[in-house]
Formats: sequence, structure tokens, C-alpha cells
Amino acid sequence: MSATARPQAVAGGGAVAREGVFLAEQLWPIKGQLALALIGLAVGGLMGLMQALDRVGIVIYKGLLLQSYYQGLTIHGVLLAFLFTFGFGNAFVSLMAIRGFERPLASTFLVQGAFWTMLAGTLLAAYAILRNQATVLFTFYAPMRASSLFYLGAALLVVSTLLTALNLVLTRRAWQREHPAERTPLLGFVGVVTYVMWALASLGVVVLVVFFLLPWQLGWLKTTDPQFNRILFWYTGHAIVYFWLMPAYISWYLIVPRQVGGRVFSDSLVRLVFILLLIFSVPTGLHHQYVDPGIPTVMKVVHLFTTFSVVYPSLVTAFTVMAALEDGGRARGGRGLLGWIWKLPWGDPSVAAQLLAMLVFILGGATGIVNASYNLNNVVHNTSFIPGHFHMTVGTAVALSFIGITYWLIPYLSGRELMGRRLALAQAWLWFVGVLLFARGQIAAGLLGEPRRSSIGEAPYRDLISAGLDNWLTAIGGTLMVISGALYFIVILWTLLAGRRLAQPMEIPVAEMRFGARETAPLWDRLGFWFLVGVILVAIAYIPLFVLYLPLNSVSPPIKVY
Repeated sequence: MSATARPQAVAGGGAVAREGVFLAEQLWPIKGQLALALIGLAVGGLMGLMQALDRVGIVIYKGLLLQSYYQGLTIHGVLLAFLFTFGFGNAFVSLMAIRGFERPLASTFLVQGAFWTMLAGTLLAAYAILRNQATVLFTFYAPMRASSLFYLGAALLVVSTLLTALNLVLTRRAWQREHPAERTPLLGFVGVVTYVMWALASLGVVVLVVFFLLPWQLGWLKTTDPQFNRILFWYTGHAIVYFWLMPAYISWYLIVPRQVGGRVFSDSLVRLVFILLLIFSVPTGLHHQYVDPGIPTVMKVVHLFTTFSVVYPSLVTAFTVMAALEDGGRARGGRGLLGWIWKLPWGDPSVAAQLLAMLVFILGGATGIVNASYNLNNVVHNTSFIPGHFHMTVGTAVALSFIGITYWLIPYLSGRELMGRRLALAQAWLWFVGVLLFARGQIAAGLLGEPRRSSIGEAPYRDLISAGLDNWLTAIGGTLMVISGALYFIVILWTLLAGRRLAQPMEIPVAEMRFGARETAPLWDRLGFWFLVGVILVAIAYIPLFVLYLPLNSVSPPIKVY
């Protein structure tokens, strides 16, 4: 259903200034998905306390009414990796697309459908997990068995993102018809690229759930091939990291520079980064399976090179965003080599949270290179090094950035002034300190061989692990992060329940470019061409693998472990 520029459009929370662009019937599902995301953050984050304390022998899962440590770990992973990130991405990127294209989304039906499918998926998956019928962690590897409700719920969560992807593509197409001779607005373009990449990446997990796990759970298939299932999972499983990360990139590139008073260097450079993420994010999955048997070594090496290819856009991002920050710092009076850093608005909790997230991401990216390296991966594989790494990437670069974004987004949507700004600042710094302690502990313990995804507090070999100090750092850091999360929700609820009405409508802070869209070559706006390049690279990375791997070795019936 089209909702193009209807004159009766109304503002969402009293703070949205552009009538005819933001429609009430499109804003409520956007707000609803953001609310679901924050519920996922609250509950999933609380489960993190159980895992942090478990490392020092403090076992509290029974106090949380859970059947096992692994049930809590499943809640932690599914709610944070799927619900929090998907809900926030759908809401934030949709809103940025409306602002970028200066028009409503092409379909109100699709944005409302995305909300309802996300809600239904959340309820189904939550029911199965809370009933201890889906204690399979967020990777749900076969042959571990989960209720069909869990698989259906997870599928609906993915469907909500694909509906959003379709809506963004249709919105871009509608904008192009109205502006046939112009470059796609950058803020809209990067959002569409993010979801087009995800549409390609999600193919693996869609095939896994629809054609293997659901029929297997329902008894239509008696056995399955766990190794092939893992290949399908990791087809999606690494690219999903970029799906989580790219909304944060959108903010780092196009929102934060405006907040600090700086400008972004080049429209075309930002497009190049997102295009590289589109074409290189997906054909990388086998670097998660370096130690798996049955996969030809040559294909693992192919994925090794594509994995390192995707490091490049992150390096470009580091230098480009830093240049925009320096521009802002110097515009505020910063002098000398580093003097501009102290001139940045560190007193703004939205900015501070995202700057701290960027700093942690430097360490997260560096440890990710260890995981991606063929030989070094053998040292850290399936150890606590891995969660140490991804709590700095997904757990902070993404999560703390999303938190920082909501410090302006929720006032924008609610029309209420952010309350407790000092508390919000304390929250951001506490998260920063907490994750550094947590990651330091996890990484060091991992290098000593401590396993991940294991209840160390109940392990009979616990006394043989020599990572005592490291585990205490993990416990202290994780506890600080949970306290930080509690402070965040105090700020948000305080704002929503008692925040003062804004005197003036807010605008979404979009950065200016030194070199704008007019200087951008037409090639960087040809999304269909780059999508085709991405498909070809995926075919090169996976078709030979499937040819070498098949036929399937379907031998495993479902097994309920916990």
C-alpha cells in the first residue's frame, strides 16, 4: 500500500517537524520495534550477569528461575543477537531512510508487517525458551533439538528484517522515479545497502530453518547433516555481524560528525565503504569453521582472503570518522596534534557513548584479526577469547552506539527532553570500563585454554583452570556492564515518564560533506550492479564448496541436551 507524501501526515511524538514525511501510521510500528529491541536489551543483558559471575563460581541461575546455565545463555544470546539488534536496526534505519529520502516509506503495510512479525516471532521464541524447550544457544546447532515454535519464532524475526529490506528498496525506487537525474541521498542509500546486504546474507539461515530444521523437528525428516547445517548457519553467521554493525556505521558517518560540529570528507568514500561491506561480508563464513572436518582446505583459504578483504572498509571507516571528529574538534577551538580530542562534546551522553564505543571497536577489530587468521584461530577457537572479542564489537561497538543513539532518538520520538544527563554519562563510562575489564579477563583466560559456552562454576575441572585473576576481571567487568545497563533504563524511563516537553521540535542531526553527491561518480550509486557483484562473489565462495561437499551425510536425529 502506498503512503506517498500524504498531506494529512502527523508528527510522531511532538518533536518531528517534517509534516508530510513522517506518517503516524508508519511511526508507531517504528517505535514498537524500538521498544521490542530495548526489552531484548534489558532481559538479555540481565542474563549476562549470570554468566559473568559463573566464571568465579557464583552460580545464580536458579535464583533467576532458570533450569540451567545454558537456558540463561540462550536467552542472553537470542535476545541480544536477534531481538535487540533486529528491532533497533529496523526502527533506526527506517527512520533514517525517511529522513534521507525526505518522503514516507513506500509501504505502510510493510512497516506495520515488520512490527507484527517481530512481535509474533518474539512471543513464540520466548515461550519456547522460557519453557526450556529451546536451550540451544543462539547458534542452534544441530543435532541439538529445539521446539518448532523456537525455529518458527526465529524465522519470523528474520522475516521482519526482510520486510524492512523490501520496503527500503521500494522507497528508493519511488524516490528515483521522482528524481530521475539525481544521486540517491546518502542517508537513504546507506540504509538500503545495509538491508540489501542482509537480504543476501540471510539466505543461509532461511534455507537452514525452512528446509532442514523445521521439517526435522516436525518429524518430516528423520535425520539431518549437522556439518552442512553449520555451513548454512555460518553463511549467515558472519555477515550478520555487519548487519548489526552497519546501523552504528550510519550513525558514526552521518550523525556523530554533525553532533560534534564536523564534516564528513566525501560522499563517494562513504558509499564505497558500504558497497565493500555489501560485496565482501557474505563470502566469509568458513573462517568460523577452520577446525571443522569435512570442508576442503582450499575453500577455507578462499574465505580467509575474503575475510581479510572486509577488514579494509573498517580501516577506511576508522580514518574517515576520525577525520570528521578532528574537523569538529578543531572547529571548536582544538589546537595541536591531539588538542582537538578534548574539545569534542564529551559532556553530551549521546556523543560520549558513541566515541567510547569507537575506541573499544579498535581493540575489537584487532582481536577479530586473530580469529580470522588460519593458524592463530587454532589457539583461540572455542575458548573464552571469542566472547572477549565480540563483547568489544557487538557488545560495545554496536550496543553502546545504539544506546548513544537513543539518547537523542528517544527525545526525538517522544518529544521529551532527555533526563539525567549526568547519569547517562556515568552509564556510558561505566560500560566502557566494564567491557575493558570483562574482555581483558575473557581474552587472557581464553589464551590459557578456558572454554567458552561452558558453566565454569559447575565444571568438575574448574580447579584445574589457572585463570583465577582473569575470571575475577570477567566477573567484575560483566557486573559493571549490567549496572550500566540498569542506569540506562533509569534514564530512559525517567525521560519517558517525567521528561519535560521539548519547547522546539528536534531535527535529526545529519552531517554535511566536504565533497557531496555532485562529485560522486554514477558508478557508486548503481546498487543493482554492486548487488550482482556480491552475488557473483558468493557463488565463487560457495558453489565449489557445495560441489565438493555433497552428497549430504544425514545421520543425526534430534537430541535434547539440556
